[in-house]
Amino acid sequence: MKKDSQYDLNIAKLADKTHHFAFELDRAFFEQFDQQLIPDGTVHAEVTLHKTDRLLTLDFDIKGTVRQVCDRSLDDYDQEIDTQEQLLVRYGDREVELDDNVLQITADTQTLPLAQHLFDYIGLALPMKKLHPRFQNEPDEDPDSATKLIFTTRQDGDSDGDDDGDDDIDPRWNALRNLN
Repeated sequence: MKKDSQYDLNIAKLADKTHHFAFELDRAFFEQFDQQLIPDGTVHAEVTLHKTDRLLTLDFDIKGTVRQVCDRSLDDYDQEIDTQEQLLVRYGDREVELDDNVLQITADTQTLPLAQHLFDYIGLALPMKKLHPRFQNEPDEDPDSATKLIFTTRQDGDSDGDDDGDDDIDPRWNALRNLN
């Protein structure tokens, strides 16, 4: 990703109180990242920063649409995004990511880059199964569809291994069948 100060917060100049920031994320924002997950979008991000002498608390409110490819039809569609996330930033002796939503920065850190966090939060808000809206209202399949047999190499007339017609199987494997 390229450095872009448009998505950096200059925390050194901010007083210890609550601050509000707004970011408009469009195609240019998503093109900064070397990825294919989100090619385009129109997203509005509100960031509320609560600054104290020991801790920064950033509350993200992200809403908009991003361009996605349907897993079923491979058609492009706009996926709605509406997510709220929180990032805690504390001061310490070195810069390190302590947890997914907890960072540690040094006391002399001037700016806090937000672009990667904004992109990650948008990516986390995407559904695992990306379906075009015309498929989203279809009734779900059988609840046992996770165990549904999709492909088998067995022919229709073949036995399933429980019959005595397994003369061509190595007899050493028969001892293993008795373990069940």
